[in-house]
Amino acid sequence: MLVDTSALLRTLQPLHPQRETVRAAIKSLTARGRELHIVSQNLFELWVVATRPVSQNGLWLSAVQATAELTRLKSMFSLLPDTPTIYSVWESLVIQYGVCGKPAHDARLVAAMRVHGLTGILTLDRTGFSRYAGIEVVYPPDAIA
Repeated sequence: MLVDTSALLRTLQPLHPQRETVRAAIKSLTARGRELHIVSQNLFELWVVATRPVSQNGLWLSAVQATAELTRLKSMFSLLPDTPTIYSVWESLVIQYGVCGKPAHDARLVAAMRVHGLTGILTLDRTGFSRYAGIEVVYPPDAIA
């Protein structure tokens, strides 16, 4: 199962109301034997949000703090490699599903999932991934057993 950047970001925010729910979902899924993965795109997206100003909906972490968070996440989750095939799968997805604009980022995550044989994603975005056939969208509160 892939962990979406939206869920990863909550683990960086001690005061966010969804933080403990996401942490509990990760713990519950792992306890049930689900392998949780990330891809480099998660880390790129997280860096962008983590290091931009709060006034731009960011967390305003320093580069040193953001680096520590990347290291933490790579120690928690298996980092799957980028492969040239991900692009061609992404291109097929955006054409097939008529994806335009920002949702193309989600399509790339789905492409990586398909290339690596993953079918589930832990995400706070209930609808962004539901357009893709064969993708199990797991909302953190629903993952807590």
